[in-house]
Amino acid sequence: MNLKANNLLMHTKVTVYETIIGFGLGTILGVGIAIILWWSKFLAKVAEPYLVVLNSLPKVALGPIIIIWVGSGKPAIIVMAIAISLIVTILEMLNGYLRTDKEIIKMARTFNCTKLQLQTKIVIPANIGTFINSLKVNIGLSLVGVISGEFLVSKAGLGYLIVYGGQVFKLDLVMTSVIILGIVAGIMYGGVLLLEKFIRK
Repeated sequence: MNLKANNLLMHTKVTVYETIIGFGLGTILGVGIAIILWWSKFLAKVAEPYLVVLNSLPKVALGPIIIIWVGSGKPAIIVMAIAISLIVTILEMLNGYLRTDKEIIKMARTFNCTKLQLQTKIVIPANIGTFINSLKVNIGLSLVGVISGEFLVSKAGLGYLIVYGGQVFKLDLVMTSVIILGIVAGIMYGGVLLLEKFIRK
């Protein structure tokens, strides 16, 4: 299929842009909240049941609520991407922080290491691998969130093309959009692998 025939390049750019924004915000918020929960055991105990319940909810079902809250269009799509990846990031990073070697932490405390020093010098560096794994999972989840949002409210993007192609029975358009999605996911995953190599160096 000719990429220009249905503005496939434009729709691809829209989906990639929304995915990168959702991926970035979901990762930053998830890591930040996980750090706060590690810092306060009370908050972690209170929040954990709610996080588990929220993680089990089908995020697509929340689509209408998200649209009412933030409006239709790109904001709703980006919030959908964040909603799908955020809870997973929080749970994964928090579990990583809590599983940090207890013996090392005890030894650091014997040298009067402050909680901030524990976090910045031991806990966070020890979980670089967990962070990378979270990125690998998040890139796929963010893309799923964006496509789900585009199914609901978008007038542009690969998700919109898939819905439109199905409505007008253009199977070639649907399949082309799906193939492009696979390529986009592969490229983004490759970007995360490059970032991993850079961080580990």
